Amino acid sequence: MSLIDSISGKLLSKSPAEAVLDISGIRFRINISLSTYENLPDNGTDVEILTYLHVKEDLLVLYGFKDLSERSLFIHLNSVSGIGPRSAMNILSGTDPNKFKNQIIDGDVKSLTVIPGIGTKTAKRIIVELRENFIENSLSKNELGFSDDDTKNALIKDVNSALQSLGYKTNQINNTLSELNKRGELTGSIEEVIRKALSKMI
Repeated sequence: MSLIDSISGKLLSKSPAEAVLDISGIRFRINISLSTYENLPDNGTDVEILTYLHVKEDLLVLYGFKDLSERSLFIHLNSVSGIGPRSAMNILSGTDPNKFKNQIIDGDVKSLTVIPGIGTKTAKRIIVELRENFIENSLSKNELGFSDDDTKNALIKDVNSALQSLGYKTNQINNTLSELNKRGELTGSIEEVIRKALSKMI
């Protein structure tokens, strides 16, 4: 975890690549993505930016994010061999974090290469190194809006695996299961839930 979790201060200036915050006379220059830039308020406004402090030899660089999802993806990308923090920020500027994660889970090399800075080899490397982690996270109760019910979560994982084996995309499965959960229909045996899900995906 980064030493500096977030910074709150007055926004002095902003550009698609960086923002400058004033905190009691000390000005912090923060590298940001395009989506974070688009979510910043007007100059002169107080703002809080989630951050990640990158330390390399005698270099300290602050990276800023609009939300936890964007920062989490940055940290994951930064862990991939061959992708540094600058490359990770460029990737974030060209995609939506949730959409990007689903493309990785689905192993969609073609869609990933549309994003600036990602070639075929890089896309395959990202999928190999991050896919399993994102699949596990996509099944979490928080992401799908489920309760702290271990029995239900076990059912969800089994149903998810079964539907994936039938060729359905992870994003489609998650949306369907979320809908069933909201309707109170995520009950019964695995076979029954699978039938309910299939009826909504046809």
